[in-house]
Amino acid sequence: MTPATAQAGLDTVILDYNDVIGLQPTTDQWLRLAHTALRPKEDLPALQNALWNARSAYDAGQLSDLAYWATVLGHHPGARRLRELRDADTDMWTSTDDRVVQVLEYAHESGLPLVLLSNAPRHLSDVLDRQPWRRLMTRAFYSARLQVCKPDPAAYQHAMNATGADPDRVLFADDRADNCHAARRLGLHTLHYTGRPTDLAAALQSPN
Repeated sequence: MTPATAQAGLDTVILDYNDVIGLQPTTDQWLRLAHTALRPKEDLPALQNALWNARSAYDAGQLSDLAYWATVLGHHPGARRLRELRDADTDMWTSTDDRVVQVLEYAHESGLPLVLLSNAPRHLSDVLDRQPWRRLMTRAFYSARLQVCKPDPAAYQHAMNATGADPDRVLFADDRADNCHAARRLGLHTLHYTGRPTDLAAALQSPN
């Protein structure tokens, strides 16, 4: 993709973070979290299940860090362990796919506005806002700040209101099919991202 072709047919691109720009956690990162939670590695699946069961409320800003980790662990961690758990969790979600960032660099250089719309808790949102790639984004919206998660239509509406663009000239890219379906119902073009940066580059040139 070249800067000259990046914005053909589009006024704005709204992007998810995790599993689009951001990479999935490694096994070592998951094991670090289990160790920090004082769980043996054999208990990692149970820990992951507890983490995901409470994650939507955490991402929506309905649970504080303490309330979230108390729910996950089944007891209140001390202040020091709470910080360690939060840091280990945050570290899991801050690695990025350099190939995707390069695609977004081209789009940014072309003048195509890029908007981030991510389900993320407050602390992670603050950390993501300090990452180098964040400069590529015109605006960034996080569920904990909005108090609503995708695929709730209200989450998309916040991003759309900021762009001022016609939905028919907006591309929404997300790794989750349900999030894409919700965006499509609002009239946006969508890309169900499955890990191929070339698909994102092609969609930026010619939305479906």
